[in-house]
Amino acid sequence: MNLRTPLTELTGVEHPIVQTGMGWVAGPRLVAATARAGALGILASATMTLDQLEKAIVEVRERTDRPFGVNLRADAGDAGARVDLLIRHGVKVASFALAPRPEQIARLKEHGVVVMPSIGAARHARKVAGWGADLVMVQGGEGGGHTGPVPTTLLLPSVLDAVDIPVVAAGGFFDGRGLAAALAYGAAGIGMGTRFLLTRDSAVPDAVKQVYLGSGLDGTVVTTKADGMPHRLLRTRYVEGLEHENALVRALRSARRAAAYRRMSGATWREVLRDGRAMKRAGDRSWSQLLLAANTPMLLRAGLVEGDPNAGMLASGQVVGLLDDLPTCEELVARIVADATARLRAVRGS
Repeated sequence: MNLRTPLTELTGVEHPIVQTGMGWVAGPRLVAATARAGALGILASATMTLDQLEKAIVEVRERTDRPFGVNLRADAGDAGARVDLLIRHGVKVASFALAPRPEQIARLKEHGVVVMPSIGAARHARKVAGWGADLVMVQGGEGGGHTGPVPTTLLLPSVLDAVDIPVVAAGGFFDGRGLAAALAYGAAGIGMGTRFLLTRDSAVPDAVKQVYLGSGLDGTVVTTKADGMPHRLLRTRYVEGLEHENALVRALRSARRAAAYRRMSGATWREVLRDGRAMKRAGDRSWSQLLLAANTPMLLRAGLVEGDPNAGMLASGQVVGLLDDLPTCEELVARIVADATARLRAVRGS
């Protein structure tokens, strides 16, 4: 059985599987390994400067000639320069965590870049489809990181009924059963984050991977205390402490981390304020929420890069409770496709 879908046709990848653009996780090594496995790797750029992003794109190109994508923040102050960078380097897919502006979609499509926004509601899918997006990724509440309250099994059909463009399903997927089910719903493929984080090709420290593998189905929690928005994280000692932390203490710590991130990123305070105003307009956040959001990259970096889960946050989907191994991306993609194919054949009785 051939698992060709609109996702594979649009992007040129072999299998209808997407490795999502996870900050501090989806770097050149993981993206290239995913691409070599025949799936679509998405490079996370929100935690990179423009120069770092260009170097990461070049590194992926050196590691593989397969198609890959880059995740962009539509509200970033240098979003236009990043769009130009993707065009200049011939990146195949531009994904967005927030809805891109119509002019961004138009410019990318003019140069043959496939545009795939991530959305959390049918009305958002209709909006970006009307602006010309090629396909959308919809993440249900089971997914890690920023998430919504509606599970994938309800959100996916609502979006499929709302738009005529292809839909990629994310949130709760980790094996061939999930891929077969998503295709049966009418999706063009699946997106996975936590499952790709827990591979040997992921650069996340091994000790932190073991923390993930030791978590059960009740091992995640959705909290707004991290950055003011619903965020699914591993239930670590640090995250548990957030629920009881004094608001003033949290604000002071957030300010210090935001300042540290500014220094690390090389941004000026003017650029930070400009980005903050753009985020406020795009997401209708309060200034206190923006302060919390500004320190989130440092909290994620502490766990995912520096390897200290008790000093930061570990974003995770609920599927973490069902994972118990660390395959390579090649092994993972191959077994998902083989299992999905076998299950679809069994349903067809062939």
